[in-house]
Amino acid sequence: MVRVWKAVVPVLALMAVAVAMAGCSSSEGEDEQRLTAQRENYCTQLGAWQKARDAARTDASGDDGTDTVARDALLALEPLRDETVGQGRTLAEATAAAMNNGDSDAEGRLVQYCDAAGFETLTR
Repeated sequence: MVRVWKAVVPVLALMAVAVAMAGCSSSEGEDEQRLTAQRENYCTQLGAWQKARDAARTDASGDDGTDTVARDALLALEPLRDETVGQGRTLAEATAAAMNNGDSDAEGRLVQYCDAAGFETLTR
């Protein structure tokens, strides 16, 4: 009986580790999918803001809706705010600089961020 246990215990331990690792990879896969979806949403909203801003530059009617589109981009930014975009800036800092200060370098980093995430066609 002792021999059986000596053979079964390591097998059970390996099975437990395999099950635990499968659970982790599944969770990690879900986390990666969620992160990808968040990045896509942010890049979509950033592109919408860029289009609204560009349209406002040529439209003299007054109410251009850029503020509403900017709020949508800021909401999409929230779960990603601490991701880095280069030169020691976070995504939140670069987004604020681009939207509030017209910082073209910061906006360029945002576009590069979206490009690296695979969503280059969503921005200008």
